[in-house]
Amino acid sequence: MSALTTDARIAVIGAGAMGAGIAQVAAQAGHRVQLLDSRPGAAAQAIAGIDRQLGKRVQNGKLEAQAHRATLDRLQVAESIDSLADSDLIIEAIVENLEVKQQLFRQLENLCQPSCILASNTSSLSITSIAAGLTRPERLLGLHFFNPAPVMALVEVISGLASDPALARCLYHTAAAWGKKPVHARSTPGFIVNRVARPFYAESLRLLQEGAADCTTLDALLREGGGFAMGAFELTDLIGHDVNYAVTCSVFHAYYGDMRYQPSLIQKELVDAGHLGRKSGQGFYSYAEGAPRPAPSQLESQASIDCCEVEGDLGIARELLPRLREAGIHLTLRDGSGLLRVGDAVLALSDGRSASQRARASGLRNLILLDLAGDFSSAGRIAISCSADTSPQAMEQAVALLQRAGLKVSQVTDSPALVVLRSVAMLANEAADALLHGVASAADIDLAMRAGVNYPQGPLAWADRIGLAALLHVLENLQAAYGEERYRPSLLLRRKVAEGSTFHD
Repeated sequence: MSALTTDARIAVIGAGAMGAGIAQVAAQAGHRVQLLDSRPGAAAQAIAGIDRQLGKRVQNGKLEAQAHRATLDRLQVAESIDSLADSDLIIEAIVENLEVKQQLFRQLENLCQPSCILASNTSSLSITSIAAGLTRPERLLGLHFFNPAPVMALVEVISGLASDPALARCLYHTAAAWGKKPVHARSTPGFIVNRVARPFYAESLRLLQEGAADCTTLDALLREGGGFAMGAFELTDLIGHDVNYAVTCSVFHAYYGDMRYQPSLIQKELVDAGHLGRKSGQGFYSYAEGAPRPAPSQLESQASIDCCEVEGDLGIARELLPRLREAGIHLTLRDGSGLLRVGDAVLALSDGRSASQRARASGLRNLILLDLAGDFSSAGRIAISCSADTSPQAMEQAVALLQRAGLKVSQVTDSPALVVLRSVAMLANEAADALLHGVASAADIDLAMRAGVNYPQGPLAWADRIGLAALLHVLENLQAAYGEERYRPSLLLRRKVAEGSTFHD
């Protein structure tokens, strides 16, 4: 089934930020759109807000004045729900309450023509549950936009148990015609993005709770080392801790208390205190006018380094070697188990064990572990940790080597898998389970995480690049270190390693 044509009549119920944004997207795509809200004057205020936003774009030269006027002409306040009777697509964007949504859709089913497609913008509720009370549940699907809808590219097209596949294809092609990047997903808790993204927040929160580093340093490592647009603490401050914590709790309870989704006591304390982030003026950071942002911790070395030994294959960290050569470091290549030796220091990419555990098992002294980088050839910062016997001189030499490669160096406590590696491993593991359970295809999962939350790479593609056997080893070591089910490797990851295949084969 192809996309809805521009003469299709669209209605949006709910004139909050999401509803108004969806209405704007549809109107800009050429549809006549009715906007309905139960609050008197809310729909008119939303349209006035759209007018102001588009006006600013015209002033900035980003939109033609004619397009601005045409979009406003297509937007109309719906006086009552009865005026939506001849709609071809109705998108609900009201309060996240199952009973309220069910009641609304039952009313719409009785009101609208049988061909009208019903869609919910829910971010966490089951499409199957919302549709359960309908006579024709096959006509209801999820159409999950991301905030702000006019800006964010991703739209999750969610199919419940009874949803008509032809209607899912229609909404997919319609979203694409609206300039969005749609993905298909099955109705499971969190769909794609709100499920797969949980470890991004959870692992930083856990590292903070364990005292691995401060918020600013952990954020800087994810941003400058991992290539993420924002660190976890910056992002949760932006989202709002009340919202982020509620989604985490919803996913945790929906999966019957699976510890992979365990909420954080640190975040709960922020919510209890009303420290909700930017919107309250205080979260992990202060947003008071003139409030300084703390600087990330950073090691400096004055040691003179001009050579090092490379023993064996460094795995994905081999991308660091050209940077060292370009910096004038003479590299001597030898057989070995994937180590860099500089002076007294021994450097290795983390494999998920703590530095002290790995040093004891391998008999290495002065062992310093490197974190993963999103791209070792261009990363600006890297985390390191060291074994308990590492001398100050060895640390100076290791830091000097990394500085010569143009990297800022931040030390974290001896934590298994450090920061970026731990986060990426858990993201990839969660994405692998979503793929295993048929939530979405590998391509759609990766697209959803790039377009929905601006990840630098899709987690499954990232896993393929790291190497699935290496990733499995990291997760097994994490699980052994903590003794928790939280870090259990996905069955699909184990299967792919046994087959010698990748997630995109």
